Amino acid sequence: MSASIHDLFTHNRAWAAEMERTRPGFFTSLTKQQTPKFMWIGCSDSRVPANQITGLEPGEVFVHRNVANIVVHSDLNALSAIQFAVDMLKVEHIMVVGHYGCGGVMTALAGGRIGLADNWIRHIQDVRDRHRSLLESLPQDKRGDALVDLNVIEQVVNVCVSTVMVDAWAKGQKVTIHGWAFGVHDGLLQDLKMSVSSPDEIEPLYRAAVESITASRL
Repeated sequence: MSASIHDLFTHNRAWAAEMERTRPGFFTSLTKQQTPKFMWIGCSDSRVPANQITGLEPGEVFVHRNVANIVVHSDLNALSAIQFAVDMLKVEHIMVVGHYGCGGVMTALAGGRIGLADNWIRHIQDVRDRHRSLLESLPQDKRGDALVDLNVIEQVVNVCVSTVMVDAWAKGQKVTIHGWAFGVHDGLLQDLKMSVSSPDEIEPLYRAAVESITASRL
């Protein structure tokens, strides 16, 4: 049975009491300035909680989420979050994390229509079209997961070429952008071998990561 709004408050109070009982001072520690080393850019899907997946405590990972973990240069929300994480929090790692079975990706793959969000999902369709020959070379049942991977790889590139990262790397700041995918079916993260620490690494890592998708999905 689905929880009601009242249930959420009841669960919250029970959780807060349990945390204070088992970990005295937990909430006091949260009032201190957050100093995370990690930023997570993920999908809004409720099955993909960043802290639980990675075993990190609240305050240890700075999170930005949207439909299908997209980063585009016109999205001031995402770019502002990245800029705050890099310039203010001094994060050392940014993880762009997709997940298999993503509704946005599957809709883009099928060319479906869902409404206003079609304009957002168009960005994934652009990824689909860019890699059409690769996707069509794969068995039908492998194409959805492959597009999830490709979308992550492309979004890593978008983060890397953003003005935020161009400026950060130019002044010698050490930040690495990673591309991962999460398996809702098994709870495991997959490293897509797209971890970029400087502008010179983008192109060779991109080519290798895309090529590895064909090898892993055939």
